[in-house]
Amino acid sequence: MKYTLFLLSIIVANWFGYSQNSSPFKFKVIKNLEATDVKSQDNTGTCWSFSTSSFIESEILRKRGEKIDLSEMFAVRKIYTEKAVNYLRYHGNASFSQGALAHDHLHVFETYGMMPEEAYSGKPNGSNHDHSELEIVLKGYLDSILTKSIVEPHWKDGFEALIDKYLGVCPALFNYNGVQYSAMTYAQSLGIELDDYMGFTSFTHHPYYIPFNVEIPDNFSGGRYFNLPMDQLIELIRSSIEKGYTVEWDGDVSEPGFARKGGAAVLLQKGEIMGDSIPKEVVPTQELRQATFDSHETTDDHLMHITGMAVDQKGNRYYITKNSWGPVNGINGYIYMSENYLKLKTVTVYVHKASIPPAIKPLLKMPW
Repeated sequence: MKYTLFLLSIIVANWFGYSQNSSPFKFKVIKNLEATDVKSQDNTGTCWSFSTSSFIESEILRKRGEKIDLSEMFAVRKIYTEKAVNYLRYHGNASFSQGALAHDHLHVFETYGMMPEEAYSGKPNGSNHDHSELEIVLKGYLDSILTKSIVEPHWKDGFEALIDKYLGVCPALFNYNGVQYSAMTYAQSLGIELDDYMGFTSFTHHPYYIPFNVEIPDNFSGGRYFNLPMDQLIELIRSSIEKGYTVEWDGDVSEPGFARKGGAAVLLQKGEIMGDSIPKEVVPTQELRQATFDSHETTDDHLMHITGMAVDQKGNRYYITKNSWGPVNGINGYIYMSENYLKLKTVTVYVHKASIPPAIKPLLKMPW
């Protein structure tokens, strides 16, 4: 198992450099929570489903000690259909793309259920995932419907037929470990209480401690996230890991300090490049965080799954983050994001509400 090998490498060598010869970093793991094997989203924009599936899988591991492999593409096909409904209702003046957010995956779990990977892989020909043509075909189909004065009532039949062609027919019933399930009964068997999970963000254009609809293109469904000051958002992430809960993360990976092959993400100062020594990072403020969001320097271009914390040889804190670019990227498929990187480049997170620090919980404007 890839994860087992990762843990063994930590046990054998507690100080862990991220590349063979050129890394300036040596990481000491403080805590790393159990997660399932790293997967690849391949040529798709469906990181939201991979990261949230991994998040739920870790929750099942935490609660039941059972390692399962959820179908990312089951959630993806359901969201394609919901986006199509939204796109037509807005007469084409709405987003239709591959992207979504964590709450969309949880919505699928609650509304439609879930399937294991072996029941629905979304790869009918056994190849890698590739949705570049699928997205074009689906949007073209919807745009052709909008050329008519009336939306015909059975448009979904043609839409679902296209998804079946590219992702395979989704079974109504399937057998798993000797038991027959529907998607809904399988989801119910996993013991996940969706009311246990909450979304958070940090921006100054809305009041703190109340939820708001985060204004990002992939939030097509209007998901609401509680607003915290930046330092409290980081405290929440740290508290989650310390209490044994992983974190679903949405943010920006376009920074030059996000080392796609190396395995570390740091907030480089302007004009600086990754060298042979640990770079001096930008120290974010709430004002800088807001400014980069408003200027589109910070966007929600990727979702990942935070599973632990580490420090480098200077004592700087990093967050161990499971990526969905396959096990050959980063450190066995993981990236170590510095705390400064998280402060500036986190857009939203999802956590178990039991991990919310006692000092923050009473400030949130909601009934408990």
